[in-house]
Amino acid sequence: MSVSDPRVEAYFVALTRWQEPLIALRRILQDSPLEEDFKWNSPCYTYKGSNLATLWAMKDYCSVSFFKGVLLEDPDARLVAPGANSRSMRVMRFTTAAEVARDADQLRAFVGQAIAAEDAGVTVPFPKDDLEWPEELIARLEADAALAEAFAALTPGRQRGYVLHVSDAKQAKTRNARIDKHAPRILAGKGLHDQ
Repeated sequence: MSVSDPRVEAYFVALTRWQEPLIALRRILQDSPLEEDFKWNSPCYTYKGSNLATLWAMKDYCSVSFFKGVLLEDPDARLVAPGANSRSMRVMRFTTAAEVARDADQLRAFVGQAIAAEDAGVTVPFPKDDLEWPEELIARLEADAALAEAFAALTPGRQRGYVLHVSDAKQAKTRNARIDKHAPRILAGKGLHDQ
């Protein structure tokens, strides 16, 4: 592993929750052929320039997430989807360093599988999205050519993120407010969670 990004070091120093299990996870990932980076305000681990895994400190647990986790063989069902709309990412959740130590061999095996999949050029097949776009978003894109062009230029995953985020709102007023809030980000070519 190369010299660590100072933002990663600062991340681990600033942790107020899950510091011990996250440091234990980091050591395992650092002992692999992965490169450590800092993306999405969290440590990210790449292989030959591709995002492979990331660490997260959540409210009720910490986790290591595999971007193409759905491709990994998981006979013990340790990997779970982080949310109802996750199609590719899978996470392994922890609350203690002892759990990390217990599952270290399995985690190393997942890292090895993820590297092998990357070397083989395996991609996650995504079926065509059948999401229902909210009327407010459709109307806004029809009324604003620049926004429509910028939205069309986003990756399918970034488009999906915005559609899901806007659709989650129960009231039209909130859906419109979300579109207004994120229009500058869309125009800048950024996804919902991009910096």
